[in-house]
Amino acid sequence: MKSLPLIFLGVFFTLAFSWTGIVLTTHIQMKDLTPATAELVNDKGEPIGGPTYLAEGETFLGSNTEGETAYPLRLVGEAQRGKKVYEQMGCLYCHSQQVRRKGFGADYERGWGSRQSVARDYIEQDRVMLGTMRTGPDLTNVGVRYSELWQFQHLYNPQITSPGSTMPPYPFLFEVQKVSEMRGPSVEAIAMPEAYQPDEGYEVVPTQRAKDLVAYLMNLNQEYELPEMKFTEE
Repeated sequence: MKSLPLIFLGVFFTLAFSWTGIVLTTHIQMKDLTPATAELVNDKGEPIGGPTYLAEGETFLGSNTEGETAYPLRLVGEAQRGKKVYEQMGCLYCHSQQVRRKGFGADYERGWGSRQSVARDYIEQDRVMLGTMRTGPDLTNVGVRYSELWQFQHLYNPQITSPGSTMPPYPFLFEVQKVSEMRGPSVEAIAMPEAYQPDEGYEVVPTQRAKDLVAYLMNLNQEYELPEMKFTEE
């Protein structure tokens, strides 16, 4: 019993040290990151040396003197709702959202990105979908790699776009409805290959959840340069 306080203190300081090293230190290092263009500038529009830290008294701006768009962009509307669908569907258990640096896998060779992902890429996300494994391909830039039609077809049945895929189909995200005799085919109807077309006189239309999810996927895009990571850097 005499050693109980020592055991408690040992456990406490072990956890405190781990929390400080992993959580607090990272927060101190990354808390000032904001959206940026390829070059950092201060409140005078002058370039700032260094990728992450600002000199004392300098104000960090999200765009340079030429008024370029600052990245990353915040998700809004359908794309923001689609992220919730992505979570609900468990997509993060089979797909990652992080391009590894050259030499750490074949991400570049597979065309998953033009540069590695860095901390600044995720600062606008309330929950980061890094993923737990890669049963399927990385989705960091899936909105750049494929069209909106491809995304819908892939969700309806992955075999349409990726024969042999182990991903399950999600037909419940769509409705098979009768084509209106007065209005004709819906503008939202998804074109399907002959083998996957519904019965004659019917069409496949995405539900709102499907549209939200595809909007989210189409917004997955890290094809921009940041001060700490350019396309030319390894």
